[in-house]
Amino acid sequence: MSDVLPPVLEIVGRTPLQGEVRISGAKNSALVILTGTLLCGEDCHIRNVPRLMDVESMMEILTFFGLKIQRQGDTLDVDARHITQSSAPYELVSKLRASFFAIGPLLARLGVARVPLPGGCAIGARPVDLHVRGLREMGAHVHIEHGVVHAVVPGSSRRLKGAKIYLDFPSVGATETLMMAATLAEGDTTIENAAQEPEVVDLANFCRAMGAKIRGAGTNTIQIVGVPRLHAVDWSIVPDRIEAGTFLVAGAITQSEISVFPVVPDHLTAVVAKLEEMGHRIVQDGLNRLRIVPTDCPQAVDIETLPFPGFPTDMQAQFLALMTLAEGNSVVTETVFENRMRHVAELKRMGANIRLRGNNALISGVPLLSGAPVMSSDLRASAALVLAGLAAEGKTLVQGLHHLDRGYDRLDRKLQGLGAQIRRLETPEELAHIPQLALKEI
Repeated sequence: MSDVLPPVLEIVGRTPLQGEVRISGAKNSALVILTGTLLCGEDCHIRNVPRLMDVESMMEILTFFGLKIQRQGDTLDVDARHITQSSAPYELVSKLRASFFAIGPLLARLGVARVPLPGGCAIGARPVDLHVRGLREMGAHVHIEHGVVHAVVPGSSRRLKGAKIYLDFPSVGATETLMMAATLAEGDTTIENAAQEPEVVDLANFCRAMGAKIRGAGTNTIQIVGVPRLHAVDWSIVPDRIEAGTFLVAGAITQSEISVFPVVPDHLTAVVAKLEEMGHRIVQDGLNRLRIVPTDCPQAVDIETLPFPGFPTDMQAQFLALMTLAEGNSVVTETVFENRMRHVAELKRMGANIRLRGNNALISGVPLLSGAPVMSSDLRASAALVLAGLAAEGKTLVQGLHHLDRGYDRLDRKLQGLGAQIRRLETPEELAHIPQLALKEI
C-alpha cells in the first residue's frame, strides 16, 4: 500500500470574494458529445472542452475504441474514421458512468457492442434498463452476462430500425443513448417522456450539425429520422450551468458580489428563482452574464429536486450547504437519486443543524459554521464542502479531491481569482504540517 498522502484543499473561511469567474464548458455535454463522435466517420473539432478527470477518462475510452484524439488547450480534434473495437474493458468503463452511453453510437455505427455496466459516483443505482429496453425496441438483441451488456443488430444491414419509445422516467442518459442510436437507424424514431435537460439539446444540436435529422430536443417528445451517415463537424460545448450555479452559491454563502460568464440564463432559471426567494438579487448583465448581489439576511427556502426544468439534483448539495446559514427552517428533498445525502454528516461536523428523514434534509439555520477536516463522498458533495469552508470560521480541510476534479475545471484556482483563501496541498512538505488525524478517512 502506498504511503503517499492524497491532496487536500485548505480553506480559510469568511474571506469576501469579488470579481468575475469564467465558466467552462459543460461536463455533462462534453462527455456525451465526445461519445457522439463515434457516430461520425470523419473529423470532429470540439471546442470549449473542460479539463476534467472525467473528460480524460472518456478520451482514454474513445482511444481504446480506435479514435485518434489530439488536445490543444480547450479544443479536441477527434478522428473518428476507424473504430477498431466494439467492446470496452471494465477497468476503463468502471471509472466513468457516461462511458456506458457509447453503446448507442457503437450499435448504430457497427451493429454490435459489448459494454460493461457502468461505474461513477456512489449516489444511487441509476439502472440502465431504459437504455436496454429502447435498444431492443429498435431491433437489437441485448442480454446481460457477467456484468457486461452484449448487443447486436441482426440481419445483413446491421442497422437499427426506427421505433416509438416511451421512457418510464425522463432519464437523461437513456434519452441521449437512444437519440444517438436513432440518428443512423432505418426509419423514424420517436422518444416520448424524453429528458429536457440543456445537455440533451446540446447533443441534439451537435448531431444535427453532423447531418442528423432531429426535432423536439428540449421538449418531452423527440423525433429522429435516420440517415445513412454523418459528416465532419466543428462544435463548441455549451457553458456548464452547474458550475455557474455553484459560483452563484459561492457569492451567496460568502455574501459577496460576483459575476459568472459566459452562461445561458435560461439554463439557470430554477437556481436563480431559489436564490431570489432567499433574498439575493440576480442581475443579468448582457446576454450571457449573471451577477449576484447578495442579501445579508438570507431566508430559508424549501427545495425539491426534479428533472429539468425543475431544480437540478446536481445543485442540491450546494444549496443544502447554503441553507445551513439561512434564517429559519428549510427542507431539501432529493427525488432523483436515493443515496445523495452523504454530505450531511460532514456539514454537521462543521456545526450545521441538519436532521435526515429518508430523502429529506431538515435544516435549521445556524449563525456560523466552524472549519473542520471533512471528506468528499461524491462530485457535488465535494463542491458543497468547499462552499461551506468558504463561509466557515477558521480552517477547513477538504479531502477526497478526486471527486471534485472529476467535474470542476480548476475550481480552487478560479476561487483564488475571486480572492478566496484556498490552496491545494499536494507535496509532502505542504502536507507535513497537517495533523495526521485530519488526513485519515473520516
